[in-house]
Amino acid sequence: MADPGPDRRPRAVVVGGGLAGMTAAMGLADSGVDVTLLEGRPRLGGLAFSFRRGELSVDNGQHVYLRCCTAYRWFLDQVGGTGLAPLQERLDVRVLDAATTARKGPGPRTGTLGRTDLPVPLHLAAGLARYPHLSLAERASVGRAALAMRRLDPADPALDGVDFASWLHKHGQSPRAVSALWDMVGVATLNAFAPQVSLGLAAMVFRTGLLTERGAADIGWARVPLGELHDTLARRRLERSGTRIMMRTRATELRRGPAGGWQVDVATGPERAGGTPATLDADTVVLAVPQREAHGLLPAGALDHKDRLLEIGTAPILNLHVVYDRRVLHSPFVAAINTPVQWIFDRTDTSGLADTPGGRGCQYVAVSQSAAQDDIERPVAELRERYLPELAKLLPDARGAEVRDFFVTRERTATFAPAPGVGRLRPGPRTHAPGLALAGAWTATGWPATMESAVLSGLAAVRETLGGLGREVPRNLLEAV
Repeated sequence: MADPGPDRRPRAVVVGGGLAGMTAAMGLADSGVDVTLLEGRPRLGGLAFSFRRGELSVDNGQHVYLRCCTAYRWFLDQVGGTGLAPLQERLDVRVLDAATTARKGPGPRTGTLGRTDLPVPLHLAAGLARYPHLSLAERASVGRAALAMRRLDPADPALDGVDFASWLHKHGQSPRAVSALWDMVGVATLNAFAPQVSLGLAAMVFRTGLLTERGAADIGWARVPLGELHDTLARRRLERSGTRIMMRTRATELRRGPAGGWQVDVATGPERAGGTPATLDADTVVLAVPQREAHGLLPAGALDHKDRLLEIGTAPILNLHVVYDRRVLHSPFVAAINTPVQWIFDRTDTSGLADTPGGRGCQYVAVSQSAAQDDIERPVAELRERYLPELAKLLPDARGAEVRDFFVTRERTATFAPAPGVGRLRPGPRTHAPGLALAGAWTATGWPATMESAVLSGLAAVRETLGGLGREVPRNLLEAV
């Protein structure tokens, strides 16, 4: 790493304006580093963003976090967004069983998963004992498996090569228990069904969220558009720290400078026109971009087995957005089983629907579909035909409602695939190239591809970078995790 000398602040270029890149830029700028943040899109926030559709503010997908997501909660606090994305007072999830819905009946059987204030693991016992979607024997079996899960170490490399479904089968979980409980939670957090999930990542999710602290799984979500948190507020926070933000700017090449340090070639402007080329000089660089993009930018020798990055698969998430002419969902969100529908969220207030002409009395719901390989390329008309009847089964008030709007958002590479063996492919922040660090939810944070993982990776890159610069890590970063 080049020595900036005693009279010059060290310069850093952070490539990527998602949560990982913003966290890295924020931490470095707060540590006295002169930071330039590059983002190819016209907005910050990465894959957790908002856009306008007419008079509605639409999130590209439903993003939630848990009380145990201490790094993301730190990020919210840093940008001044904690009050805009509050947590439940305690875990409370309504689960609808479409298999119990009569054609003209009052609606599906409803169960609730929640917690009490008893010590772990008893805090979940009462909710599990009353969970109507499993038999008494299945509930007891789930309890035994949870105790066995508590004994696992997510960091044990041996777990990485085992698939979650095999472990569940070994521990006596019936297909119904897997579907109505383990996959209901796991698909939403891991973006894959149990046979396609590394046991190490599953253990991280279930142990940390359900079996460490009694409030760890309490759910939080944004009550404002995601863009307000991850673009507007985050941008203000970065600008206050002195970060230079370059939007619509892509890094095209990364190489060593003639006097040490790094040179980052960039293209600014519309990609279709090739952009306006420029070169930025830096003492240190953080690559906070998806794994394939990182592979293309990493110089030779920066990573052992660099091509392993190309082996990290991706998984899609599909979101269906439906505006009804009346209220059909009477809680903030619900989960569903025995139906293609996974989770349904009320987005009426967040979108500003009630303030639009004709929006009064209407409701906007978003259906979040993880592990959506079978649906991600289906035409909108086909998705509408497939899912509106399923929503009518789950939500009785939707049966006679008029659909005012139906549209779809697709993230084809929303997350890395949490497949068995992925742990050995995920690099940490350190590279063999002095002054070059990696960040991104796909790096070796121990977490699946969540907002928590993204922020954790940015913090790890800051610690790595400041160590190379011979600087101390600020206390507020040490407290983040």
